Amino acid sequence: MHFTKERINALEKHTRTHLINSLSGFKSANLIGTQDKQGNTNVAIVSSVIHLGGHPPLVGMIMRPNSVPRHTFENIIETGCYTINQVNKAIYKQAHQTSARYDKGESEFDATGLTPEYLNEFTAPFVQESRLKYSVKYVEHQHLAVNGTELVIGEITDVYLDEAALQSDGFLDLQAIETVAVTGLDSYHTSNKLSRLPYAKKP
Repeated sequence: MHFTKERINALEKHTRTHLINSLSGFKSANLIGTQDKQGNTNVAIVSSVIHLGGHPPLVGMIMRPNSVPRHTFENIIETGCYTINQVNKAIYKQAHQTSARYDKGESEFDATGLTPEYLNEFTAPFVQESRLKYSVKYVEHQHLAVNGTELVIGEITDVYLDEAALQSDGFLDLQAIETVAVTGLDSYHTSNKLSRLPYAKKP
């Protein structure tokens, strides 16, 4: 089967979105916890978190265009802090529900039954049910003019995890804590590790 540019453009909008969103394969499923200066909490699922570097420890994520109110992005810019909480098998349905369009004063924590948790005096809420989570300080964002999205970059300050995931060399076994991945817009998956391979060197 061959999809030309013309054939892709001719697809019905939702069909085209599902197709293109599925092309990048398995993506991490994370809940972004934020709070505005009035104390209103927000939690939203994001599948675009990426590693940017270890020294300093930086992560990035792509956020959708703010042509309509985007409470997560607004809260990050306003307060300068947020949390990233990996989704696991026990909470993936609740995590998915956070993508619904809730009003500014309506907390997705309350709407979905997820539990906000505050750790180490960090002002943004964590998701208590997440087994791997970390606090992030906002560093900068880049507006991508090509489609109006925002690349948000932050520095990791604290990491909280289930000890079952941590290996002696620092590797995290995400399968051990039932971390969930997402494909397309709405398909969730657990992992099945094949093996760890040695650092690749030229023969």
